[in-house]
Amino acid sequence: MKPLIGLMLGDVTGIGPELIAKLLSSPATREQANVVVIGDARVFELGMRDAGLKVPYRKISNIDEADFNQAEVPFIDLANVDPTAIKRGELSAESGRLTGETLKYMTDLALAGKLDGICFAPLNKAALHRGGWNYHDEHQMFAAWTNHSGYFGEVNIINLFSTFRVTSHVALRVAVDMVKPDRIEGAVRLAFDTLRAAGKPNPRIGVAALNPHGGENGLFGDEEIKVIRPTLEALRAAGLPCLGPFPSDTVFIKARNGDFDGVVIMYHDQGQIATKLLGFSEGVTLTGGLKAVYTTPAHGVAYDIVGTGKADVGAMTAAFRINCSNAASRKASREAVVS
Repeated sequence: MKPLIGLMLGDVTGIGPELIAKLLSSPATREQANVVVIGDARVFELGMRDAGLKVPYRKISNIDEADFNQAEVPFIDLANVDPTAIKRGELSAESGRLTGETLKYMTDLALAGKLDGICFAPLNKAALHRGGWNYHDEHQMFAAWTNHSGYFGEVNIINLFSTFRVTSHVALRVAVDMVKPDRIEGAVRLAFDTLRAAGKPNPRIGVAALNPHGGENGLFGDEEIKVIRPTLEALRAAGLPCLGPFPSDTVFIKARNGDFDGVVIMYHDQGQIATKLLGFSEGVTLTGGLKAVYTTPAHGVAYDIVGTGKADVGAMTAAFRINCSNAASRKASREAVVS
């Protein structure tokens, strides 16, 4: 059975509405999953104008009313975002507040078993924060909403490999002090579980060093000697395949060449530079380890091209495909347990 995926239009100030219109204009989208759009119909109309497309849709009051055999896309109109009242192409606290409100509504549906996955167009983290959602990023927000306990993290996916973070949206001087055995173990386990769910039964995981040249045997720092390497040795002894630590300037070359399916990184930009350089138009962000499946394009709201119709739907398409794959895998596992 197809998973049921909720599509969210993203922050109205950015290119999200256009991307969703373009995504839904492709027949392949609804071949992969049953889809319901959740948001404001006025924003969707705006996105279709930007894209120069017309996607037939039908408003419904709740998901139980959705008929996925019809040509029209089911649309739950929250009527909560008036695009004429929010200036596009710039940060808006009000839009951030409403973006969070819509995602919270969708999260509650997922926790109630009404959605198998949530795929959302780009949002603005600063707008979310100014709009009253006081979290460093959406991943912490999702973890709080789902009452998560244990390790979770942002996963960045391109065709060549995926990256998993020991630390993420914190200052670099703070990140260095957060590189501890428990966080390294959490990131490696998340990598192992995520890659297996993505269809790789024996995932190959490389782990990046923290310091230049891997610390050069302690000359440039000893975290590799005292923290990272002993942790990886213990994880390998416990049956988790992970190699490293490798210096940043070589580990991504190995991954690009096919040596690794995933790379565990120590801090945000260590992996983001590599993934955006090698796969900007296809990059996907997955929130790993939570009860609900969340994916979004790895790029942002692109204020410089809002309203021009030039937004590239490649990463949005990839985000939807990966959401469908993960949601379908979880759905099959749940049904297997029930049967």
